Amino acid sequence: MTAHQPIVVGVDGSPSSLQAVSWAAMEAARRGAPLTLVTTAIVTGGYVVPIGMPDTFYEEEQLEAERRLAEAESLVAQVAQGHTVEVEKAVSQDAPARELIERSKSARMVVVGANRRGLIERALLGSVSAAVVTHAHSPVAVVRGLPHVDVNDISGPVVVGVDGSKHSEHAVAMAFEEAAMRGAELVAVHVWSDVDLHAPFPSDFEWSQVQERERATLAESLAGYSGEFPDVPVRTVVVMDEPVRSLRDQAEHAQLLVVGCRGRGGFTGLLLGSTSRALLHHVTCPMLVVR
Repeated sequence: MTAHQPIVVGVDGSPSSLQAVSWAAMEAARRGAPLTLVTTAIVTGGYVVPIGMPDTFYEEEQLEAERRLAEAESLVAQVAQGHTVEVEKAVSQDAPARELIERSKSARMVVVGANRRGLIERALLGSVSAAVVTHAHSPVAVVRGLPHVDVNDISGPVVVGVDGSKHSEHAVAMAFEEAAMRGAELVAVHVWSDVDLHAPFPSDFEWSQVQERERATLAESLAGYSGEFPDVPVRTVVVMDEPVRSLRDQAEHAQLLVVGCRGRGGFTGLLLGSTSRALLHHVTCPMLVVR
């Protein structure tokens, strides 16, 4: 990554979108990175005005898109708090998910909102956010935009899910970087089983040996990063539990949750793991999915 790679955030004017803009602005200020605000204007039928719409339909769509971007840019200035953030505004005529995925090829990170009130809004956002998280070429931050959550609260830890797979290595590296920038504690959570704890096991099963092996796996995953980031305090959590529940509980008071796109149980062709996908619906803090 370079300082010139932008953070790209999708803007649709909703409260969730504005919270995503606010979070992205803080991230851009921390990194000294440019910020790209992207919105879309509806274009269908080769610029033929839809039946029943006024002749000025597309002009009004363009003006509304520009208004959304101006509102978002004003918010960036408020959130940056004296830091200079270079802002680019873009109105696209492409589908929102396709536009954000294309921009992710040269982005440092893509940020999307993830909460809607109405049924149609939820359906539309669900398709956009799910598509971006699944297919983006860069890390994707998902900000749920809940009314009771301050997405720029920097009082909690950064939590990262570690399973010993190659996919989680990238998440660990970025989690250390995020914790260092925030001056935050890093909580490394290694969930070493998702078996049914109520199922019968042999009486001579050596749980202690398994526990030690999994602690070693976590230590190996973190090795080297503590030397690279000596000022980041690290707390390790090794549990035998369902990954979604454990990570959700640890992230309850976190300022950021970092996960890989796939885990050790994923198929090679699976673009987003079941744990990451489930956490998108259960975690209230911003969540960063790292490829």
